[in-house]
Amino acid sequence: MTENPQRRPLRVLAAMSGGVDSAVAAARAAAAGHDVTGVHLALSANPQSFRTGARGCCTLEDSRDARRAADVIGIPFYVWDLAERFREDVVDDFVAEYEAGRTPNPCLRCNEKIKFAALLDKALALGFDAVCTGHYATIATRADGTRELHRASDAAKDQSYVLGVLDERQLAHAMFPLGDTLTTKDEIRAEAERRGLAVARKPDSHDICFIADGDTQGFLAQRLGAAPGDIVDESGATVGSHDGAYGFTVGQRKGLRIGHPAPDGKPRYVLDISPVDNTVTVGPAEALDITALTAIRPRWCGAAPAGPGAYTAQLRAHGGEAAATAELVDGTLRVTFPEPVRGVAPGQAIVLYDGTRVVGSATIATTRRRDLAAASAG
Repeated sequence: MTENPQRRPLRVLAAMSGGVDSAVAAARAAAAGHDVTGVHLALSANPQSFRTGARGCCTLEDSRDARRAADVIGIPFYVWDLAERFREDVVDDFVAEYEAGRTPNPCLRCNEKIKFAALLDKALALGFDAVCTGHYATIATRADGTRELHRASDAAKDQSYVLGVLDERQLAHAMFPLGDTLTTKDEIRAEAERRGLAVARKPDSHDICFIADGDTQGFLAQRLGAAPGDIVDESGATVGSHDGAYGFTVGQRKGLRIGHPAPDGKPRYVLDISPVDNTVTVGPAEALDITALTAIRPRWCGAAPAGPGAYTAQLRAHGGEAAATAELVDGTLRVTFPEPVRGVAPGQAIVLYDGTRVVGSATIATTRRRDLAAASAG
C-alpha cells in the first residue's frame, strides 16, 4: 500500500478554518502542484462576533485570517454560508442529544454532516476532485484502488477518531496533507512562518466551536431552561439536587451538589442520567466500569466487517485504546471488552481500529456495567 499517491494534479477545495493547520494543509496541497481553491465555512449565525480567547473557528476574525492565508498562498478564496445547515445538523442535534441524556461529539457530527457531506457534495458538483482539511490522519490506497483511513504518523496529534464516520466514497475524495509527517505543532507553526502565513502564532481553537466561552452547561440551560430534579445514589436515595439533568455526563465528578460525603468517604461520579424521571444517579468510581456495549448507526470506512472480530476501540477523542471484540448483528454493533473500560456514555462514538486502520464508527446506545459483587467474590 502507498500513502496518498497522486498521479496527476487535482482540483482541490481546501477547507480553511482560519487556523494554522488548515492554512499549512492548503499551502502543502498547492506546493504539490494541485489546483487549489480555499473556502471558509461560515458556520456561525452571528459571524460579527469575535472569539473569546482561543475558542471558536467560524467568526468574522477567522474568516479574515483564512482569506489572508489564501492570498499569501496565491489561491482563490471564497466564503460559503453553511450556518443554517450547521445549526440543524450539529447544534440542534447537540442540544437534543443532551436533552435525551446522551453525550454527543459535535466535532464528529460536523465532519460527517458538514465537511464531508454538505461541503464535499457541493465541491464535487462544482467539478473539484477532492476536499483538503488540516486534520491529522492518513489515507492509504490499496492495490485495487480502494482507500483506507489510518491514524496519523504522529500518534500524539492523531485525529482519526473524529473522522471515523467517513465512508468509502468520502475517503476517495479526501486529502489530509498533515497526517503523514512526524512534526510537532511548533514545527507546523515554523513552517507557516516560513511560508509567510500570519496565522503561524494564532492560538488553537479548542472545546466546542459554537460555545465561545466554553460553558456547555450555561449554553444548554439557555436553550432548555431550568429543570430541577434529584441526584440519587445507587439505592435510589436522594443525596442532592440539580437544575437540569442535561447538564451532566457519565463519569463527571465536579459540579455535583451533594450535601454530605458518601459512607465510604470516596468521591462520587455520575453513573446514569435519566431524562424520564429527571434524575442523575451517582456512585463510586468502580461502578463506571463496563464490560460490553451496543452501538447504533454504524458507518464503515470501507466494507462492513463480516462476523465477529478482534479490534482495538477508542471511546473518546483524546482517550486511549482498549482491546475489544465486535460483531454486527441486525444493524447493531455489539462490543465486549476483555478488561473493563471506564466512563463510557451513551451518545459518544466508538471507533474500531485494526492496527492503525480505522474500521468504522458507531454511536453508543447502551452499556453493561461490570458485576461488582461477582468481581468482589472472585
